[in-house]
Amino acid sequence: MNGTTEQLLIEKIRTLSPQQVVEVQDFVEFLVTKARKRTAIDRLLDTIPALEAAGVEPMSEDEIAAEIEAVRAERRAGRTASNQ
Repeated sequence: MNGTTEQLLIEKIRTLSPQQVVEVQDFVEFLVTKARKRTAIDRLLDTIPALEAAGVEPMSEDEIAAEIEAVRAERRAGRTASNQ
């Protein structure tokens, strides 16, 4: 973003109500999160050729679901331990 665009955006934000500024903040956070997810997906997809070349068998949907559940359980356990 160039300085002129940034300055125009800042000027427009200054004209908004506090509630509208909160909405802008929420939208910016949404865009940042979306970009992070896209980057993570791209990195994951970049590993596919290497896995195929190494002869790694693809996981089944059940195996993927089990891995996700294991990570979630681990996170829950970590939160529970830190709250005690």
